[in-house]
Amino acid sequence: MNKSLPIAILITALASGNAVFAQDNPRAAGSANRTAALPASSIAAATQGMKKFEGYFNFYYDEKSGKVLLEVDKFDKEFLYFSSLTDGVGASAERGTASAEVTKFIKVGPKVLLIEPNLRYRAVTDNQDQVKSVESAFAKSVIWGFMPVAVEGDKVLIDLTPFIVRDSQNIGSRIGGGNRFAGTAGRGGIAGSSSGGGGYRVDETRSAVFLPNTKNFPKNSEFEAMITFTNPGAGDRGYGGNSIAPDPSAVTIRMHQSFVELPDNKYKPRKFDPRSGFFQFTYMDFAAPMDQSLTKRFIQRHRLEKKDPNAAVSEAVEPIVYYIDRGAPENIKKALIEGGSWWNQAFEAAGYKNAFQVKELPEGADPMDIRYNVVNWVNRAGNPRAFSYGSSYADPRTGEIIKGVVTLGADRHRQDYLIAEGLLQPYKGKAVSKQMEEMALARIRQLSAHEIGHTLGFTHNFAASPKDRASVMDYPFPRINLKADGTIDLSDAYATGIGSWDKRAVMWGYSEFPQGANEDAELDKIMQETLKQGFAYIPDIGGYTHPASHQWDDGVNPIDQLNKLMKIRRHVLDNFSENAIPDGAPMATIEEVLVPMYLLHRYQIEAVAKSVGGLYFTHAVKNDGQIPTRMVAPAEQWRAFDALMATITPDALALPERLIGKIPPRPSGYPSTMETFSGYTGPTFDPVAAAETAAGETISSLLDPERAARLIEFHGRDAAQPGFLAVADKLIDRTWKAPLPAGYHGELQTMVNNLVLEYLLELAGDKKASAVVKGQAMLKINELKDWMTVKLKTASPEQKANIYYALSQIGDFKSNPDKFQPHPALDMPPGAPIQPGMSFIGKEDY
Repeated sequence: MNKSLPIAILITALASGNAVFAQDNPRAAGSANRTAALPASSIAAATQGMKKFEGYFNFYYDEKSGKVLLEVDKFDKEFLYFSSLTDGVGASAERGTASAEVTKFIKVGPKVLLIEPNLRYRAVTDNQDQVKSVESAFAKSVIWGFMPVAVEGDKVLIDLTPFIVRDSQNIGSRIGGGNRFAGTAGRGGIAGSSSGGGGYRVDETRSAVFLPNTKNFPKNSEFEAMITFTNPGAGDRGYGGNSIAPDPSAVTIRMHQSFVELPDNKYKPRKFDPRSGFFQFTYMDFAAPMDQSLTKRFIQRHRLEKKDPNAAVSEAVEPIVYYIDRGAPENIKKALIEGGSWWNQAFEAAGYKNAFQVKELPEGADPMDIRYNVVNWVNRAGNPRAFSYGSSYADPRTGEIIKGVVTLGADRHRQDYLIAEGLLQPYKGKAVSKQMEEMALARIRQLSAHEIGHTLGFTHNFAASPKDRASVMDYPFPRINLKADGTIDLSDAYATGIGSWDKRAVMWGYSEFPQGANEDAELDKIMQETLKQGFAYIPDIGGYTHPASHQWDDGVNPIDQLNKLMKIRRHVLDNFSENAIPDGAPMATIEEVLVPMYLLHRYQIEAVAKSVGGLYFTHAVKNDGQIPTRMVAPAEQWRAFDALMATITPDALALPERLIGKIPPRPSGYPSTMETFSGYTGPTFDPVAAAETAAGETISSLLDPERAARLIEFHGRDAAQPGFLAVADKLIDRTWKAPLPAGYHGELQTMVNNLVLEYLLELAGDKKASAVVKGQAMLKINELKDWMTVKLKTASPEQKANIYYALSQIGDFKSNPDKFQPHPALDMPPGAPIQPGMSFIGKEDY
């Protein structure tokens, strides 16, 4: 966030005695000859003819000048300042990006300053001298400075316009950093490109206060601006260049800022536990005793209290209520209410009666009112991935969540509908199955629960699926079953109801204990029972390592699930036809439905790869009985390797000839998009390129530099562990050294061979890889080169061509390894249909 007024502007403005003019027009602030305008003695006189907005901070809007004048009547009283990005700019800056700070207005001479105290460093003590000592040891931040427009008793009127109409998120330096899906364009399309960030500046002439979202409420004042960033050298208009805006030289987005009343001091923070599943917030307490850590950790959560703390089950003093967007379609709205309401099951388990409620937003209520937790259904143009967010307004002093805000992309259900179309092939007659809609709505219920969960304080738990889909905070993959008669069963695609892990997490985070009870002891009892019941909690930190922590997976064992998915995928592909698209649709649009079917196993590949050189671990706490780390059994690693290799055989990668023949070049009006495959054959569908995207996922996963380092390390500690050399040998044996089939299958095998070598070369040249990893990769490359040299004598023409290309690649690498760039596999079309949730207490996502 850009918090500071440029020093040169501030100095010249003060020197000229005309800071108000300097804010209105910073470029003209250097004139020292202007006469300072004295502030008016009456707010009424200074705001005559303006529209008044009464609320937390009264403010006025002048329709003639477009200015917002703020009436400051609360000096030295802290409030929450919240800044967020209403519109996104691709991957450079996604909508929802936000920050939250405690701030206050103070008077310094004739000026009004908006100041942010440094709450990261505190002294929690009654000793005021120690408190002042810590406060004076660390710098504060003056976010903005104002000269009064009018002064009336204890009230000061300031011009807030320059503060609103500015780059509050420091987006200008990030625009043009690349689009999430720019990458390689679809077949026959034009690759998206973007200039490096930093060339964009705010154009004041094309920026203004956005009045429709500038509002006032009893506990919060909301301000929004339409900001235009310009960069004359940004590239061509439209689809031919930078894709961040229709005209890349002028990027217009909206930024939002809020002043929010902080809650009272009656909230009781709860300590953070790394096993709990909650977001945390931290600060350093320099008054902490010597035997305690300086860093204090607490969880983020809503305030929830029982009417009767001593009762096993009690109603809440004030229930947590979420409100669903009135603009959502009726069937979607119903699903959102149903899914969100699942959380009440968890709060009942924690001893509350009807303490969590989900309702439709009352007519006339504004979702921006801080008093409403809201689930917004947002229509977007040009973003078929339909990202969703769960964010929170939280008190940076305590971690108390003040308001939950869920933003759901209005096309989210269409992604599941598309998957169901591919699986069911439903367009065989006039009557179309309702299973697609049922599956899509089931996912909406789960999505509602998931994103609301983030706003209740919960992180992801990607280790929940092996324990019977134990958490809505996992990313679920649809459960697909192939029946004996060859039909696909989606009746259990998504779980119904809150997960068993979620109940345990709510019990730990929200339970209120009887008066006189030892909270730490009670929390430990809950946690010990959770561990006793066999729950595992691994959030995003599970990364590419933990064999049971995955996004978009299903089933108890990832290897078994991959084998199952490959059978289902093969069945679907072998029977894939025009029945996947409605009557009247161009035949070329079969590809849109084919993509998620061909890549049905994409996330399970990632899940299974984690078993090779993987490490089971827990967020163990001393003496809690958990095993901190455990290597994967060698036999299980080899079983995972075999399952992965089965995904890159020609038989697995091939599409039926009759299906390939049904996919013509794209017709007019239906261009290739990021949702279709890339290719090398011009406008025609390229089945080998499609296979390359899938095979690249498997091979790059196996030859990941961190995985290679773990394989080497684990083998050094335990000789029974596979080791990198053994994995690389088997990979080469199953690809390069396997017989090369004829025809289409031979082309697929050649493509796989090239990928194996290219990723080996990439590994050997990776500057981030350890020297041992690079050395072992080079050994395998040299051994493969020797084998190729001998094989040339007996190779077929096709295999000779494959070998000659490989030898040239190896030669290029050896001549200049630092500058060598192997040909990467084509990118897969994007797959993840939702974006991780976020919580805005401070600086962290999860």
